[in-house]
Amino acid sequence: MDAREGQDASRPEGGALPLRGLKVVDFSTLLPGPFATLMLAEAGADVVKIERPGKGDEMRGYEPRVGPDSAIFALLNRGKASVALDLKSPDGLAQAKELARGADILVEQFRPGVMARLGLSYEALSAENPRLIYCSITGYGQDGPKAHVAAHDMNYDADAGLLSLVSDSDGTPSLLPIPLADIGGGTYPAIINILMAVIERSRTGRGRHLDIAMTDNLFPFLYWALAGAVAGRWPSPNGELITGGSPRYAIYRTADGRHLAAAPLEDQFWRTFCAVLGLSENASKADVATAVAARLSGDLMAAFAGKDACVSLVASIEEAMSDPHVAARDLFRRRIASKAGTIAALPLPLVEAYRDPEETKPFPDLG
Repeated sequence: MDAREGQDASRPEGGALPLRGLKVVDFSTLLPGPFATLMLAEAGADVVKIERPGKGDEMRGYEPRVGPDSAIFALLNRGKASVALDLKSPDGLAQAKELARGADILVEQFRPGVMARLGLSYEALSAENPRLIYCSITGYGQDGPKAHVAAHDMNYDADAGLLSLVSDSDGTPSLLPIPLADIGGGTYPAIINILMAVIERSRTGRGRHLDIAMTDNLFPFLYWALAGAVAGRWPSPNGELITGGSPRYAIYRTADGRHLAAAPLEDQFWRTFCAVLGLSENASKADVATAVAARLSGDLMAAFAGKDACVSLVASIEEAMSDPHVAARDLFRRRIASKAGTIAALPLPLVEAYRDPEETKPFPDLG
């Protein structure tokens, strides 16, 4: 039996997905909300995406493209349906309210007050559908001085202090290569709280308004910095254990221009790491950099092979996707049907038992 067969065997009795039968109305655009409703759809929920007539979700216009379609939009909207509604027209608004009356979950990420002005607030909709779980995803939350401030992922990272922790040689903060606030501060907290609200509703019969603030939800990622702060020691840029202040957690350049990610934090890993490089256990970051720079990446990885030293060669995205381990885990076996053929679907943080086993699904055309 291979790994996938073992995972399939753990699927709920009868093959029923955990969210089968739940109806989701998704007013969100771009990344945080659509990623959250993608996971709901993969776990069996019926997701209807509300889009503007003519243009639809802004993400439909994003590069790169697969044929005429945005590859990003395809990845984030696999398995959903789309309805084009003009929420400023009486007919479009009436249709939106009708969908909300029959929904279990509603997701929106407008600025605070926008849904209320449209007559689609939690208070208005829950009066007719008290079981409605209403999830609002915003940058700064539904209240507070910044609630209506326009911002994007990098702004939330900056406001939470995250960008202050690693900088280049002239002190300029480093730009994160991922939308951490959108996914880590928006999508994942939204999913966690939606599922808790579903459990709560099973006991009480009532839904709830969920206020998901991306900036608020970045602070747990800074647990170690906050620990220093409450202990009276504010973290310094590039100076802490995981921000470049230790030789035990750093990136080193090899002789052939590759980079070694070394994280031998614990003493047993550090001893092995130093022994392979021929260094004393009192080696400094400069000592390690010199030793690594004198050796080719292939030779280094061969030397560390089979040894517990917590080292990796920094891979390109192409290398990462073709890694034998990724292939063995079958992360990219699901596909998305598009006008240009099929493309790999997005791997999701759902165990196999909770994901729809259908391997190829389309994403919706507008409306």
